[in-house]
Amino acid sequence: MPLAVYILALSVFSLGTSEFVISGLLPEVAGDLHVSIPTAGLLISGFAIGMLVGAPILAAATLKLPRKVTLTGALAVFIAGNVLAAIAPNYPMLFGARVLTALATAAFWAVGAATAVKLAPAGAHTRALAVMVGGLTVSNIIGVPFGTLVGQHLGWRAAFLVVAGLAGIGLVGVLKVVPGGHSADPADRPNLRGELAAFRSGRLWLALATTALVQTGFIAVFSYLTPLLTRVAGVPSGLIPGVLLLFGLGNLVGITLAGQFADARQLGTLYVALAGTILVLASLALFAGSTIAAVALAFGLGLFGMACAPSMNGRVFSLAGAAPTLASSVNVSAFNAGNTIGPWLGGLVIAGGLGYASTAWVGAAVAVGALALAVLSGVADRRSRPTEPVRTDVPTTELADMAA
Repeated sequence: MPLAVYILALSVFSLGTSEFVISGLLPEVAGDLHVSIPTAGLLISGFAIGMLVGAPILAAATLKLPRKVTLTGALAVFIAGNVLAAIAPNYPMLFGARVLTALATAAFWAVGAATAVKLAPAGAHTRALAVMVGGLTVSNIIGVPFGTLVGQHLGWRAAFLVVAGLAGIGLVGVLKVVPGGHSADPADRPNLRGELAAFRSGRLWLALATTALVQTGFIAVFSYLTPLLTRVAGVPSGLIPGVLLLFGLGNLVGITLAGQFADARQLGTLYVALAGTILVLASLALFAGSTIAAVALAFGLGLFGMACAPSMNGRVFSLAGAAPTLASSVNVSAFNAGNTIGPWLGGLVIAGGLGYASTAWVGAAVAVGALALAVLSGVADRRSRPTEPVRTDVPTTELADMAA
């Protein structure tokens, strides 16, 4: 895998840390800015909505620019947004800074994913995407706990400065390693009409809907995993960071294993990952009262939930063909649609008095819907595949090569 792909993953590490570190610092932010914790929690929703809306708009707006220019510009705006968040004197300015960093994150994700695929060797496109998304996984294992620790001891503003510094390292790496300029072949240069043409494919829309459903079911449970563990499973609050670390390790194992198989067996890998997710969530709903079972299933949720990502991302790129940038940006929006809808669905069943364990049933039901769409995608693939005539004029040497 080219070094540039790992540089993109390093940048994603800083983006992911910025997105999720706020969840561990809500009490500190709320107390300092004199707002309620639910109001401070809107900083998470604001980020997700900024990603949801910003990804396709910014991808279209920057389509004519060389990808390196967009990547460096997005990181520069991201750094500025985090510095602004660190010095924000009031809640509205902090909210605005979060939306600004979300827009920069959306632009980087869309163009960065297309760049990783372009740089990857033949037959390793999905693995390149898995490496890039791995930066997000590592941010959940290392970046978010470290940022939370910094924020708790040095103040929440310091956490945003640390994130800005990490993004600065990524910016230097992009400037030095990622190739710049447009392709010499005009046919390889993206254009808006060509990118939009990819959306005529019903199979692409099926893939995007699958992404949204998978993320909805996953985040509906993860958003309330901590209270489920402490109030239902009886896990002491002091052990929650360790359980979340275990969850993050499951993420890393899942995305690594799935990334090895998804290039060759894209839908098959997704079927296995979704079936595993459904089994884990149903088990969590049934055995949430057991401390040992809940902790083990938290690892399983991280493993199978993240194992869906390489296949989903790779499928969108496969179906987008020669127009990957806008499709990638809409895929980012699909993920963030799940991030927006999932907590709402989980909150509905909790508010209805069904308890925290009921979120696992919600997640399992949504995952069943995602599996149905994935199977429908497989059927659509078989129907769209043209019947190829059997060749009878293949030379003997070519037959030998094919056999080999």
